Amino acid sequence: MQKRPTERQASIVELVRADGFKTIEQLAERFQVTPQTIRRDVNALCDEGLLRRRHGGVEPALEHENIAYRARKVLHVNEKRKIAALVARAIPDGASLFFSIGTTPELVASALLQHRGLRIFTNNLNVAYVAATNDSFDVTLIGGRLRNRDRDVLGPEVEAFFNSYKVDYGIFGVGGIDADGSLLDFDEQEVRARSAILTNSRQTYLVADHTKFGRNAVVRGGSVTQVTAFFTDCAPPAAIAQMIEKNGVALHIPEPNAEFPTFFVPEED
Repeated sequence: MQKRPTERQASIVELVRADGFKTIEQLAERFQVTPQTIRRDVNALCDEGLLRRRHGGVEPALEHENIAYRARKVLHVNEKRKIAALVARAIPDGASLFFSIGTTPELVASALLQHRGLRIFTNNLNVAYVAATNDSFDVTLIGGRLRNRDRDVLGPEVEAFFNSYKVDYGIFGVGGIDADGSLLDFDEQEVRARSAILTNSRQTYLVADHTKFGRNAVVRGGSVTQVTAFFTDCAPPAAIAQMIEKNGVALHIPEPNAEFPTFFVPEED
């Protein structure tokens, strides 16, 4: 699939992930379209690696690697926007920030565009592109080999880059959060970059929506108990909530029916 999934396709992915399996007929009825239309959607989503065909329908794909960035951008976007708005309220003008890779950090950058005088350091090309639309921001982007699929830079240069500064806030996401509170990702280099952000930020903000709880990413690095604050869209599982409280981590969750201002998200060409 060369384009991002449509809103309907993103909703199909979320439904299948929530229920574990959906038939073509169930999806056609749910979206009030023909089975042929759903099959086209499903074929595109399976080709992208978001879903996997099973007799009579589809199930979630096995995640040996993370979903392509363009596809992740439309999954659970409303939840991610709420998280981003909460983070923006906690960041003052004039602050210095690290931004990691990921779609939620990118939305945090968008939510911060009404701020003034931020100094941003990142290995995330998407964050740099967004932040550069505010003329008052000072944006430093690490050079190196670009991962085309994710539009970010990883490797030893990134660790050295983050180790060269001490900033006010480190903003980062994760591939998954294990039941024991471990932070998980799909690549060892992602974990090492996150570790450098944790070490060199005065305050560390983990940003992750509810789908990251129990998600089976394979590389372990760090714990939810190590961050200053955790921003998410709903209450964590009880065991993780207890760890967070015991270790003094601030938990930020949107109030039910809370209204958030919309914010500008630059569109890709």
